[in-house]
Formats: sequence, structure tokens, C-alpha cells
Amino acid sequence: MSLKTIQNIAFALIMFALITPKVFGQNHDPSKVYKEQHRPLYHFSPSIGWMNDPNGMVYYKGEYHLFYQHYPNDNVWGPMHWGHTVSKDLVNWKNLPIALYPDSLGYIFSGSAVIDWKNTSGLGINNKPPMVAIFTYHNMEAEKAQRSDVESQGIAFSNDNGRTWIKYAKNPVIKNNGSRDFRDPKVFWDEKHQQWVMALAVQNHHEFWVSKNLKEWSNSGSFGKEWGNHSGVWECADLFPLKEGDVTKWVLIVNINPGLPNGGSGTQYFVGDFDGKTFILDEDQKPFVKNGHALWLDYGRDNYAGVTWSDIPKEDGRRILIGWMSNWDYANQVPTSAWRSACTLPRELTLKKTKNGYRVFANPVKEVGLLKDKSQVFTLKNQVVDGTKDLSSALKFSPKTSALNVTFEVTEAKTKFEIIMENSRGEFYALGYDAKKNEFFSDRTQSGKVNFSAKFAKNIHVTPRTSTDKTISLNIYFDVASAEMFADKGETVMTEIFFPNEDFSKLKIKSSNGSVKIKELKVQAIKGIW
Repeated sequence: MSLKTIQNIAFALIMFALITPKVFGQNHDPSKVYKEQHRPLYHFSPSIGWMNDPNGMVYYKGEYHLFYQHYPNDNVWGPMHWGHTVSKDLVNWKNLPIALYPDSLGYIFSGSAVIDWKNTSGLGINNKPPMVAIFTYHNMEAEKAQRSDVESQGIAFSNDNGRTWIKYAKNPVIKNNGSRDFRDPKVFWDEKHQQWVMALAVQNHHEFWVSKNLKEWSNSGSFGKEWGNHSGVWECADLFPLKEGDVTKWVLIVNINPGLPNGGSGTQYFVGDFDGKTFILDEDQKPFVKNGHALWLDYGRDNYAGVTWSDIPKEDGRRILIGWMSNWDYANQVPTSAWRSACTLPRELTLKKTKNGYRVFANPVKEVGLLKDKSQVFTLKNQVVDGTKDLSSALKFSPKTSALNVTFEVTEAKTKFEIIMENSRGEFYALGYDAKKNEFFSDRTQSGKVNFSAKFAKNIHVTPRTSTDKTISLNIYFDVASAEMFADKGETVMTEIFFPNEDFSKLKIKSSNGSVKIKELKVQAIKGIW
């Protein structure tokens, strides 16, 4: 049987599966969408079905496009589509129809999207630049046959602001090079060298490809076999410049599964230069990324596959990343039904010079402030906490969707400071700082539903504090079943999900083994977007 015949049969089976009714979703009440237990109220999640990696994020004509790995027919991973949502402000999202469907070449895996401003591809019409998606085809028939040529790269284009898509007739534009893991292209326009550049994840390293027209590509270099963490497969590449003052550095993002210090999938990064062909690691970075060590964008268990938006206007100039708020250790088992998974808050990445060299800091985009309720605010200033202080009755609003900012100093070397979310069942989630160990921590071991996976709440998750500032700052966002903590102005980040049997309704702060001086604490309600 020819390869073409196999592909046609596979395509027919996929289409049959897509149009055949399934038990999933038949009893789903549309009036209750975004009201289900554990559903985030101000993070993006699909209305129904499975979601994993964010894809193809691109800005065009006043809209932030967010595509994502999506299976609409079930709440577990399945034939991958590109789901689609748009926002004018990065926080309020509008669901759109599915953008890309599987076809005879395979499932539509992760990738990126760009605006082809110069119409180098020739795919634009009426003198307007096309939006071009670059993605990985994953051939399931080849996978089942245990062949190595499972993945290849394809493109599609849109001439109506991403509403409808046409796949390029001569796909794939990059055929498989013999590696079973050959995916997740992230493409950008390199103005200096007048070329398109693709960062591509290939098993245990990243390859770089260049093109003049998005259709014909040549391999220009590779990086990573000898650097960083290699506990798992490298995935979801990204490469971009960041500036601090007059200094420009290039940052290479490497998502890896598994490999995160706290377990499972996570996002490491490298700082260096790009010469138009390949990434070059800075010498002062090498001591921190050798012998299996890495720099991590997020030490929590639930930020994976993060990549950044393309075509942010120059007058804005930000580098904005969003991640998948889950972990491959348990993503298919988390206790939600109508949908599975959400995205992190969009985050602005910045470059900072530290005592250890250049590092990437991450903080929520300023637009998150649009959701804060100015009438629902609680503040505490210049107070010493020794023991437990219950803030619940003083809040006058539910802390389950709130932003908490606190700056504090510990008075003794053994002091432990905790911020605790709790419900009437005694279930709790805690995070904070342990001065004795000089580390931040996240504790979901008694947060409610934890037995769906042995890997979910086995340990308290920790990360060392790297700042030496006497004053510690925590910026925390709670959203029903998740917490995102940005410590020391974004130098250290932890993202975690949890599933209480009853929503958390109480908020406490606790100091043990010494007191804590609270310089300022502010808790503010956040409005839902659905």
C-alpha cells in the first residue's frame, strides 16, 4: 500500500471521528459554560474539550491572537487541532471557530504565526500582508508503524485576519530529517539579515532554519546538545532579543518534558547571541547551564510550553509570553469534566543584570490591572505578624479570585512566612518563604482532590531565593483553582494548580519560628471575564 493511500485512509478516519457524535459533551449545558467547579474566572480556558500548548500567538490590527492545541471531542488529549481565541487587551477573550483541522498529512501540532508584512511568501492578496501559520504535522500512521519520519513542518495562510485558513498546497515545507521528535517551529523575521528564522525542537537540541519566503528552508545551525537539562525531550522553541539599557541579549527558550526540578514538564532558557545562523551561549552563562543544570522561567509545576507573541508593535516593544497551566505528569487526569486546562496569565519578560549575570524576569502584563476591582480592596501596613492572622472577615469579598501583594522582612534566620487559602473542610493551599532554607515554597499536599495522580501532590515544591534584598516581595494571583506567584519583582516565579472539594473562602497569613514585619499587604478582588 502506498504512503499516499495510507494518508488518505488516515484522513478519512480522522474526519469520521470528527463528525461522529460522542458521549463527551452530549450532556453539557451551554448555559453553565465557565461556571463549572474549578473553572478559572479570569484565565483563558476553552469552552469545552481539551487544551494544551499555546500556539501561533500573533498581534494584528488591534487583536492579540491566541491559538492553542485543542481536541474538541473529548477532555483528554486526542487528534490535535488549532483552537482560536482573540483579545484586544490580553485579558478579555473571545472564542472563535477552530482554525486548523487535522488532514491527510497528520494532526496539527504546535507552531507559530507571523504577519508576512512584505508578502515574501506571495500568499497575500489585494496588497495586504497575509497571516501565516507554521506548524508541525504529526503522522499517526507513521507513529503506529514505529517509523522515524513521524513529524514534518507545514504552513497555512489567512487573508481575513485569521478567521479562515488555507493550507499550502505543497506541504510539508520541511520534511523530516530522521528524528522522531522534530517539531514546534517558532518563526520570526530577522531584519538585520533579511530572512525568516525558525527555531525548531529536535529531540535533545534546537535547530535553526532560514528562509526568504516561508516556503523554502535551509538548516543553518543547532544548539544545545551539551548545555542545559536533558532529562526529557526538548520541545516548543522560541528565540528573541531582550534589552536592558543599551545592552541587547538573545534569549532561547527550551521547554522540556520531563526535567523541571520540582518534577515533570517545565521551561528552561539560555542567554546569549544570535549571528543569523545559530544561537551562541554567553560565556558567563555556561557555569549555570552545564552538567544537567538549567535556568528556569517558572519553578512551579504548572507552566509549560510557554512561547511569546509575534508582531507586537514597535511602539509597544514588550516581549509577552503565555504558557499552558498544567503538567504532562497528570494533565489528562485532573478532575475537570467539560474542559481540561487553562493558560497562565500573559507575562512580560524583561532582561535584568544580576550578581550571577543576565537573567529573565517575568511579571503579569499591565493589562491585568483592568480586571482589578477598585471597590474591593483590603490593605495592611507596618504590622508585625507572629503566629496566624485571619484576614477573611476583613476582606468583604472572596479571596478565590484576587491579587495579593506583600512586602515584608523576616526578623530571625529560622522564620517561615505563609499565605494560606483555606475552606470550611480544612483543605488548604499555602505558599511563602522559608528563611532557614532561603527558599520559596508551594504546598498543595492537603488542597483537596489530590489522589487522581500519585505525582500531583507528593511533595511540597520549592525553589531557592536568588535575590539578596533584605525586603522580600510577593505578587500573587489566585483564580479559583490556581496560584501564580511572582517573587522579588519577577526574579523567581512559581505557578501551581489545585482542586479543593469546596472553593477556598478564607485567607490567612502565618509566621512561625520568628515574626515577620509586614511593610505593606494589599488584597484586591479580580473580576471574571466570562
